[in-house]
Amino acid sequence: MSFDKQFIPLWIVMGFMILMSLSQELKSWDENGEVACLAEAIYFESGNQSDAGRLAVGHVILNRQEMREYPDTICGVVHQAKWKENWKGNMIPVKHQCQFSYFCDGKPEEIEDSKTWNESYMLATLLVNGMYDFTHGASHYHNDTVHPYWADHLYKTVTIDNHIFYK
Repeated sequence: MSFDKQFIPLWIVMGFMILMSLSQELKSWDENGEVACLAEAIYFESGNQSDAGRLAVGHVILNRQEMREYPDTICGVVHQAKWKENWKGNMIPVKHQCQFSYFCDGKPEEIEDSKTWNESYMLATLLVNGMYDFTHGASHYHNDTVHPYWADHLYKTVTIDNHIFYK
């Protein structure tokens, strides 16, 4: 099953972008930074995907938040990892031991493309305010160039861009 990328009317996307540009302080209504955490994951995990692909990654995070096997906050889901203390005494994620690969790949999370970041933040805002889940409850996804061990044990729900989604 493939997803039509034209699903999101342009006027909805543009309207939310205008509303977001009017906000002087992004976290004023998001005190715990949940939208920012979701936007971060969307940006780093799927920033090069279509809007539908980025929204689908966001849906996976929101779906996990509702499952008892995962943390009950967006930031908790996004930053779920095995942790260790580094030589400075700071807790850091163990390399390649995270739910989302960008978070523990050893590279700093630096936002280099402000347009993609703004779009990711707008999409995260749409998601937390409620949006139809066209992944049909997906809790996992992967790039179509790999085949993780868990893929054979879950039900494939949809393919969007080069990501395959499962529940």
